[in-house]
Amino acid sequence: MAARIITIAQQKGGAGKTTLVAQLAVAYAALGRTVALVDIDPQGSLAAWHRLRGETLDAGAGGLHLSDVAGWRLGTELDRLRNSYDIVIVDTPPHAETEARTAVRAGDIVLVPIQPSPMDLWATAATLDLARKERTEVLLVLNRVPPRGRLPEVIEARLQADDLPIAKTRIGNRTALAASLLEGKGVVETDRGSRAAEEIRALAGEVLAHLS
Repeated sequence: MAARIITIAQQKGGAGKTTLVAQLAVAYAALGRTVALVDIDPQGSLAAWHRLRGETLDAGAGGLHLSDVAGWRLGTELDRLRNSYDIVIVDTPPHAETEARTAVRAGDIVLVPIQPSPMDLWATAATLDLARKERTEVLLVLNRVPPRGRLPEVIEARLQADDLPIAKTRIGNRTALAASLLEGKGVVETDRGSRAAEEIRALAGEVLAHLS
């Protein structure tokens, strides 16, 4: 069966896209899925994590394939990966260049991480508009949610008022997520019983349910 392509996009930088890509990839691999990552963000943070993973783990960077093909070859590369893996996850740059548009168009779903802040809320409109034009399903993910304060509820209420699809799973602002990446791993590997790992596993399952 052809792979499901999950594109993670957000026009605003610093929303936690790359962290989400890496964490979900490890979670899916832990479920026995074959996973390919596509890094089209010029910062190359995902590629750096993947290299570290390859130095830390055996079996081809812990069972995750990485492609950093961009430009005019991206569409062809996504087609190739779709026929070779169970899940393909694409990390896009925080601006609407041709590669991001191609990734959104090819995606079966676009995950849009949004931190509970007014700036993230306003910046999300451009990503939603791009997905709407490409007719790709969208799922907003409240990310880096602080443990206290009313702002997450306020932001979620604004999104609900606009009838936007919001993931039931929230990802908290947890140091375990960043700490696992420093080891070239995911939190489901380094701290399996943690709240952070529970949230990542829950989001991974929720996304699969949307794709089924």
